[in-house]
Amino acid sequence: MDGAASGSAKPARLLAAHPDLVDRLYSEVSASPWSVSRQRFEDALERSAAKRFTSSAQTEQVTRPKLEEFLGALHLQDLSLAAACASGQPAAWEFFVITYRGYLRASAAAILRCKSDSVAAQDLADSLFTDLYGISASSSGKSEDRSLFRYFHGRSSLKTWLRAVLAQRHIDSVRASRRFVEIDDQSTSSPSDDGVPFRERVTPIDSASNFPNPAHDSSPDPHRPRYLALFSDALNRALNALDPRDRQRLRLYYADQQTLAAIGRELGEHESSVSRNLDRIRGELRASVEAALRSGQFQSQNGTYPQPALTDEQISLCFEYAAEDAPLNFDQVFPKEPPQAEGQHS
Repeated sequence: MDGAASGSAKPARLLAAHPDLVDRLYSEVSASPWSVSRQRFEDALERSAAKRFTSSAQTEQVTRPKLEEFLGALHLQDLSLAAACASGQPAAWEFFVITYRGYLRASAAAILRCKSDSVAAQDLADSLFTDLYGISASSSGKSEDRSLFRYFHGRSSLKTWLRAVLAQRHIDSVRASRRFVEIDDQSTSSPSDDGVPFRERVTPIDSASNFPNPAHDSSPDPHRPRYLALFSDALNRALNALDPRDRQRLRLYYADQQTLAAIGRELGEHESSVSRNLDRIRGELRASVEAALRSGQFQSQNGTYPQPALTDEQISLCFEYAAEDAPLNFDQVFPKEPPQAEGQHS
């Protein structure tokens, strides 16, 4: 009846057919001090899985092994803490404040390049708590569906995610202040065509409805699509620049999901050499992507086009968002290559 009431059927839950898997994962977090309920933990797992497999044509195509591999790699303790905090559990919030307030203030200080006990660092860090708790300016009550924690999917650690959110909040505040400065500068110029000074035409800033809070929108960061696009462009360029043998290593490991031993047999390498080479390639790819994002040069069909170079905080956000929202289609990135003659590679 819920689906009928809303006019459309609810999407099938990916974990509905795997209660034993949920039970096993829940057993790993059930003894935590915040004691998140099984249902809330399952809902958090469901959101993470839905986010990861949203590109699948049908949920039936997501196999049990794929779910186990993905969910098993999540930061389950962090995910359960976020779920408990989003639901307003006092024990969870007490643990979160004790554990993370100092970290948030230290992170804010690093972002602002000031001392952690400075007023600016404390204000930036503490400003996050309202949105994490889920209190909006239009309501005095707590609502789980407004909590910023609902955007945490557990693919990175909670500390990494919090620092990325904090960095983006600072970037947005700087941009907002610059826009207000520009408006203020224009207000001293001549009146507009209808004779009304520019200052009087600007909507008062105390009207909250005219300044939506990104944390309460469906996408908490309006710059996320741009960051994902820039990251994807830089990564594709880095992948295309790889040595063919390195591309083959990545294809065998990620697209074909072969073991290190199997890859070693195919490439004539020891298993430990395969592992070292994969680590080297990943390091080189990350360095190449970071360099491209810092350079502000990106590719289009018509060649290279300039973009503002990204800061370290923005680059961190690119990697963070890509980890959560842009799973690679390895079959597309590493298409099957025809077999090559023996001895072609050294």
